[in-house]
Amino acid sequence: MATWGEFARVAPVLAAEGRRLFYQYGVGLGFLATVRADGGPRLHPMCPVIDEGGLYAFIVPSPKRDDLRRDGRYAMHAFTPEQVDDEFYVTGRARVVTDSVRRAALKAAYHAPVPDDHELFEFEIQQCMLAKYERRGQWPPAYTKWADGASS
Repeated sequence: MATWGEFARVAPVLAAEGRRLFYQYGVGLGFLATVRADGGPRLHPMCPVIDEGGLYAFIVPSPKRDDLRRDGRYAMHAFTPEQVDDEFYVTGRARVVTDSVRRAALKAAYHAPVPDDHELFEFEIQQCMLAKYERRGQWPPAYTKWADGASS
């Protein structure tokens, strides 16, 4: 698994497109899928935070947070643009960040106040996929995939 920074060093164009799609509406916006205790999927909108080193999110006390604590597997998908159907998707494992300096830096840069009970998670990347469309409804898109350090 790679941090966002490691991923961006080996696949800079793909990482730039992912960042663009997550932040296209100003604040980071995506959907986070987690694994419920019964093994089923759980999906919620969320606000990812990308900095030069990592992909993070402040997670409120919730079943989603319980899922990540128990089973860190996740899938995250950026909101799609209004003009075209471009997609960006990452999967991997999330872990709680206990570094108070890191938390303070991300909290200070966040778009809204962060209550103390919001837990900071870092999302390590196992694989990702970008689908680029020339226009809305075009099929098939051009896919770029990344996994285990290989681009295709």
